[in-house]
Amino acid sequence: MNAKQEYRPAYQLSLVDPSEFWRTAAESISWDVPPTQILDTAARPTARWFPDARLNTSYNALDRHVREITTPDGSFEGQEGGRAQQPALIYDSAMTGSRRIYTYRELLDEVARFAGSMLRLGVKTGDRVVIYMPMIPEAVVAMLACARIGAVHSVVFGGFAAHELAARIDDAEPVLIITASGGLEPGRRIEYPPIVLAALDLALTTAPRTVLVKQREGFPTIRFPAEQAATDSLPASSETVAARWLDWDEAQIGAEPAEPVSLAATDPLYILYTSGTTGKPKGVVRDNGGHAVAMAWSMRNIYELGPGQTMLTTSDIGWVVGHSYIVYAPLLVGATTILFEGKPIGTPDAGTFWRLVDEYKVDVMFTAPTALRAIRRADPEAALAHQHDLSRLRALFCAGERLDPATYEWTVDTLLADRPDCPVVDHWWQTETGWPICANPLGLQQLPIKPGSASVPVPGY
Repeated sequence: MNAKQEYRPAYQLSLVDPSEFWRTAAESISWDVPPTQILDTAARPTARWFPDARLNTSYNALDRHVREITTPDGSFEGQEGGRAQQPALIYDSAMTGSRRIYTYRELLDEVARFAGSMLRLGVKTGDRVVIYMPMIPEAVVAMLACARIGAVHSVVFGGFAAHELAARIDDAEPVLIITASGGLEPGRRIEYPPIVLAALDLALTTAPRTVLVKQREGFPTIRFPAEQAATDSLPASSETVAARWLDWDEAQIGAEPAEPVSLAATDPLYILYTSGTTGKPKGVVRDNGGHAVAMAWSMRNIYELGPGQTMLTTSDIGWVVGHSYIVYAPLLVGATTILFEGKPIGTPDAGTFWRLVDEYKVDVMFTAPTALRAIRRADPEAALAHQHDLSRLRALFCAGERLDPATYEWTVDTLLADRPDCPVVDHWWQTETGWPICANPLGLQQLPIKPGSASVPVPGY
């Protein structure tokens, strides 16, 4: 962890000399070509960060933590190495009871092999890939594999209706769609392949060439005859669908692991669509360099979380919170991240989040006020929470909508009554920014908390 500095000088430097501020922040990233120019304000239509630098986000999230680089006395050196056997991704499904822990080495191997299978299918740097999946490890693997070969992923929330998926397919024009046989909600199952097929019928673009499907237990097994778009295990299509359908596991047989591709810092990492409140979903394009630097900086300076520590973010990879603080940011700093398939209540009860905190020794948790309100209604005395050991939890962050004072006070006075040293932090941001605009920067300086307030501007804003 970096030595703490006071908030105000850091914030002032970020405004007065942003190039110097972010030059220092960029030192936490491993670059193929380090930046010499930090900010290009002349670029149009918006300024660009690190325009002469090159890197790979997947390398920064995985490979560099696995490398064995040691000093003569046996200690690990710099930002890289020594985490091959550390848990990188913990998968916990309250829906199926499945649990699996991936070390950094295991996750790297999965990502490299799947990236190789995408290359073999003809996916190239700059191609777009739509990921329409539930909260299973393969979804994270697919995102990181895209980053590895320079493909631009567009994750669509699993279970979105066919017309919503079609709109995103038309906009991104992906060459590959990655999905699963279905997702699980309390009391129901959602089969994804029929939705994908319907979306392909609705879409105007003919760009998608392949659909990869991860088979899940408990769903109908889909058969994939060679070169056949749809089978009798899928609903009949009213149009000729250009895509061929392949099995996730079979597509990887014999695939060679892919090495990370060197990309310009300004090359796009992903597209993520906002809700469409202006009449049409807006695709936010996020680049590799600025994203990696901001994510790593935020982990250390806002969330105060670093290598070897554990973060639980109770969002979905279909939303920006899942992109930033389930997948990329924790891995960029060598932390452990938890991928949870379930709900705050009903899977099986209002104590499910606190079981995760206890079982996996969570240091920092990030959830939504809506989840806390649901837990409060189901367990107003927080009796289920008090059955678990929350002593490791150092901070609880909230975002997604305003943390109203009543919910804040219940969380502090009832839920965390035994943890007066665990701050409950409301912070504010959105898909368009990808990381906090206002927050209480615990890694810089914990500031007084005012109920109903998202604290202070994050450096840079």
